[in-house]
Amino acid sequence: MKFSILIANYNNGKFFEDCYHSIMAQTFTDWEAVILDDASTDDSLEIISEFVKDDSRFKIHKNEKNSGVGITKSKLIELANGNICGFVDPDDAITPNALQSAADVFLKDPKTVLTYSSFIKCDKDLKPLEQFRSGMQVVNNDPYFFNCPVHIVHFVCFRKDVYEQTEKMNSEMRIAEDQDLYLKMYEKGKVKYIDEPNYLYRTHSGGISQNENLPKSREYFARVIFNTMKRRGLKTINGKKIPSEYSQPKEIYDLLEYQNSVPFRIMKKLKIMFQ
Repeated sequence: MKFSILIANYNNGKFFEDCYHSIMAQTFTDWEAVILDDASTDDSLEIISEFVKDDSRFKIHKNEKNSGVGITKSKLIELANGNICGFVDPDDAITPNALQSAADVFLKDPKTVLTYSSFIKCDKDLKPLEQFRSGMQVVNNDPYFFNCPVHIVHFVCFRKDVYEQTEKMNSEMRIAEDQDLYLKMYEKGKVKYIDEPNYLYRTHSGGISQNENLPKSREYFARVIFNTMKRRGLKTINGKKIPSEYSQPKEIYDLLEYQNSVPFRIMKKLKIMFQ
């Protein structure tokens, strides 16, 4: 089993050293790291190239023009040679056992198509602040699962051959492209939670999820959920009709409000316990 670590970079070369060292420290050794630079305007390529110049396991590619995260991540999957793919942002890092933990699950259960773990939120210097508290196993094979509230998050790994059977990632998306990927993979088999904080998520002013794009994420995620409802052929949610066309995020999130109720949460826990 070969692992492809996929890194989409845009102006994050100054943080890459931590990412690089975390990859080099992996206990699982059969990996490649595919880096695609999205036409950075800083010296990212020079910095990254200097770190990896003596290691053929690192492959560097570059977009001729800035194309956005959707296109960049889609290309990365196409460039991957491994059986298993996992995205790591260049300003983040993974723990030494991150790849091995995922590989163990995939090797043990061929029906598992995606794994995910917990993560640790860190400051700009990658010093731990707190662990993600919503990490948990989700119900499998549920047409009404939309990862809302979010449980599937870093560190996500998936089988490339199964990904090829999906509609693939929506390359037009600039936010929530990861959620689009997760929900499409979810429909193809089992997903498994690894109860370990295997990802170090750096918070800093230049991060995509921390800057002016944050308010837009709710809008993009609602579109992902709506498209998922349509892809699954759903007509109603909890007795409420799904609109034929997307109009606003509130309309989508209101359809899922019932999933916050106590009876629903109890039933969900029972389903997870017995699945």
